[in-house]
Amino acid sequence: MDSAEWDARYAAADLVWTAAPNRWVEAELADLPPGRALDLACGEGRNALWLAGRGWQVTAVDFSSVALAKGRHAAQAAGDGRADRIEWVEADLLAYQPAEGGYDAVLLAYLQLAADQRRVVVSRAATALAEGGSVLVVAHEAANLTRGVGGPPDPAVLYTADDVRADLGASGVPLRIDRAEQVLRPVDGQPRPAIDLLVRATRNSPVEEK
Repeated sequence: MDSAEWDARYAAADLVWTAAPNRWVEAELADLPPGRALDLACGEGRNALWLAGRGWQVTAVDFSSVALAKGRHAAQAAGDGRADRIEWVEADLLAYQPAEGGYDAVLLAYLQLAADQRRVVVSRAATALAEGGSVLVVAHEAANLTRGVGGPPDPAVLYTADDVRADLGASGVPLRIDRAEQVLRPVDGQPRPAIDLLVRATRNSPVEEK
């Protein structure tokens, strides 16, 4: 789907996704001290809003102007100062170049790109990490197509934790892989869970590299 198709999808509902943060994002990042975060493919901004509510300075990037407008509105409506802590950036991730070493946390949640395009974006996410920073990738796992529920029906935009490990490795950034696995996500009204993948990695400090 291109940006116009996503604009139409976001315009057709009050919220395409829930206003709450993704369960894996909340579980993995809740214990980190606030710093600078980069939310790539942020959509309506639920994860960016959650991070900003916890004191993070967030750069939220998406190519859907409609989704970003909804995120801005939600941030303003919160009335707690988080609107001042989020920079909303309209950009295609294939062209977007984040500042190298500029972020303490980089998030990619449910990015749907073909393998060669995904590798570009995931590699740039790794280079955007500051020393000691964490990158978190959450996505629909390839197995979800046949054994899970929901998610995109196109196998070309589904992938595995091993794919993400390879994408991160292609960046050349020294990383420690903290988690790389399938995780099961319960879905209301469904007899079986969705199958997600979760990869979390930390950028090593020069001392750790020796």
